[in-house]
Amino acid sequence: MTSSLWGFVSSTWAKAKQLLPKGFSKSKLKDMNPAEIDNRNLEIDPLNQFGTMGPTDVAVDLKTYRLKVTGKVERPLSLSYDQILKHPSLTETVLLICPGFFANNGRWTGVSLKSLIQEARIKGEAQYIDIVGAHEKRVRIQLKALDQKKIFLAYRINGETLPQKHGFPLRLVYEDAYGYDWVKYVDEVVVS
Repeated sequence: MTSSLWGFVSSTWAKAKQLLPKGFSKSKLKDMNPAEIDNRNLEIDPLNQFGTMGPTDVAVDLKTYRLKVTGKVERPLSLSYDQILKHPSLTETVLLICPGFFANNGRWTGVSLKSLIQEARIKGEAQYIDIVGAHEKRVRIQLKALDQKKIFLAYRINGETLPQKHGFPLRLVYEDAYGYDWVKYVDEVVVS
C-alpha cells in the first residue's frame, strides 16, 4: 500500500464515528462527544423530554424580529420570520448533547446557513461566520464546515414550532458540537 493511500485510509478510519444501537443508554450518551457518535439508529426523543440549558425566557416579538446577515457580504440581508419560512427548508436528525446533563436526538427543520450567505453574496476573502443570539451569545464556525456537517438555523423540532425555551424563533443546529455552541434566539449571522 502506498504511503498516500495508507494516509487516506488511516485518516478515514480515525474519523469514523461509533454507530450506536437503538435503545442506547441516555445516561451514557450525555457524557459522550457528539463528534464521535453516529446517531442514525437512535430513537427520536419526544420534545417534552428535551433538556434545556442557558436562557429559556427570551421573548421575541415577530412583528419587529429580523435575522440579519452582515459582514463580508455584498448584499446584507434583514429577513422577517415569514421571509425565512419562505426559504427552502431542510430537515435533519441531529443529536444535541449538553455534557453531563442531557442528550436529545431530534428531527430539526430550518433554513440552510449556506443558502442565506449565498443570497447575501459572500465576498471571496470570507472564512468564518459568527452566529449571534440572545445576550450576545455567539459561536464562530469556519465556512468550509458548512459543507461537511449538518449546520443550519432551525425553526421547528420534531414537527412542532420551536418552543420559546428552546430558542424560538431560530436556533443554531450544529452537528458534532456540544450544546453550549447551539446558539438560541439567533438574530444575526456575521460573515468575516
